[in-house]
Order: sequence, then C-alpha cells, then structure tokens
Amino acid sequence: MDRLNSMSVPSKPVAAFALSLVAGVFILLGSVVMSMFALGFPGMMMGGTESMQVGTGMTGSMMGGMMVSWMLGSVAVLVVFGIASGIMVILGAVMLYTRSAENHLWGAIILAFSLVSILGSMGGLLVGLVLGMLGGILALTWTDTGKPIQQTGVTLPTSA
Repeated sequence: MDRLNSMSVPSKPVAAFALSLVAGVFILLGSVVMSMFALGFPGMMMGGTESMQVGTGMTGSMMGGMMVSWMLGSVAVLVVFGIASGIMVILGAVMLYTRSAENHLWGAIILAFSLVSILGSMGGLLVGLVLGMLGGILALTWTDTGKPIQQTGVTLPTSA
C-alpha cells in the first residue's frame, strides 16, 4: 500500500544511456568506414591496396616501400582498436542503464573509450566522439533524485 502512494519511480540515466548508445553505434560505423577505405573492400573500382604501385615516384626507394607496408599493417590494428572502443562504449551504456548506482564507473568507461576512439575510428566520424563525451559527462554527473523520501512521524506539541 505504501508503494502505491509513493509518487516517485526509480530514475535511470536515460539521456546518458541514449547518447552513449548512439555514440557506440557511430564509433562502430566509423571503424567499418575506416577499414573499407584503408584496407579496401570488394566494391572498390581500383581493387583496394592491391593496385598501388610501390616502386614508382616518391616511393621508389627501399624506405618508401617499407613505409607503405608498415602503414597498412598498423591500419588493421587501429581498426580492431576502433571496433573494441565501440563495443566498450555500447557495453558501458547498457551497464549504465542496468546498474545505474555505479554511474561513476560506467561514465568513466564511456568517456575514456570515446576519447580512445579517435585513434581507431576517427572518433566515430567525430559524431561518436562528441556524443560519447556528452553521455559520459552526463553519466558522471547523474544523481538519483527519484528515491522516495522516508516519512517520519512528527508529533507537534499541543498547548491548550
């Protein structure tokens, strides 16, 4: 009966959750776009990186050829880094919503991996970076104001 009379519902950090979830999706999308342009994909007209001629022009030296192969190897690592960042931001958003009492932990995770996404997915096309930072900051500053206030019995002295 007491539950029916309370006007408050346990609140959740909905704005931080929504912003962080969308940020994680953009970060994953940025990783996919980065991998398609850097590593090539089947629909490209030129065939991706296979058509690059390493022995011509400025890359004719031995160092130029080594630099191209080193850069292509590091792009794959950065793409994996971007995908991991997107997954961690999405996981942080879901955990923030389900375990809202631990909002400082999940907000810090969202904020950190949103910043790290600059390396692996161009910051989620920059949109993911901005939304993730906003979501992380909102999660860090969120307080649960929906808790019902305990009613205490107060007796007032009556003087006749």
